[in-house]
Amino acid sequence: MPRYADRHDAGQALAGVLTEYAHRGDVVVLGVPRGGVVVAAPVAAALAAPLEVLVVRKLGLPGRPELAMGAITDVAGEIAVVRNEDVLRHRPVPEEAVHAVLQAELAELRRRQSVYRTGRPPVPVTGRTALVVDDGLATGASMRAAVAGVRGLGAAAVVVAVPVGAEEPCRELRREVDDLVCLWTPRPFRAVAVAYRDFSAVSDEQVLASLPAE
Repeated sequence: MPRYADRHDAGQALAGVLTEYAHRGDVVVLGVPRGGVVVAAPVAAALAAPLEVLVVRKLGLPGRPELAMGAITDVAGEIAVVRNEDVLRHRPVPEEAVHAVLQAELAELRRRQSVYRTGRPPVPVTGRTALVVDDGLATGASMRAAVAGVRGLGAAAVVVAVPVGAEEPCRELRREVDDLVCLWTPRPFRAVAVAYRDFSAVSDEQVLASLPAE
């Protein structure tokens, strides 16, 4: 499969296979910042659905911050925490170290919430189909936190959509949601970035530009 030009291109590709969710009054698209919001914007536009931001922070393993030992999200003021027990089983971490990482990421999560919200009221999720979009799925920890968050808000159904993902985390996550759409599961899976020609870092300003105006 050819690589995506960039996140916007990946979002357009996703939109093309999500047509069953188009023009339905019960669907809300939730983009996971930063990159997932850029992917979600063309999806929401194509489906004629509202776009919301769903802030998720990975809890990086001390000394190996790229490896997720869990993730947190804040949905309407409720904090959902998901632990990656597979990682913690093979790389035990003292609880005080886990707590320190959680507190640091919680502070960043709240900072991003305040930046991205900019006075907009949250789009209601209760009783609706929550279509959660990210730019890729590697370990699945962040997405599981996102799913737990929207489940806790009373979403009627949770759908996960990503342009690329690792096969095993996608298989496991599929059991936890109502539907999962992953366009590409490379074998071997090396990193989400490999699926893109342009995987530049996304700024807060780009996230805000992708979100609807107040």
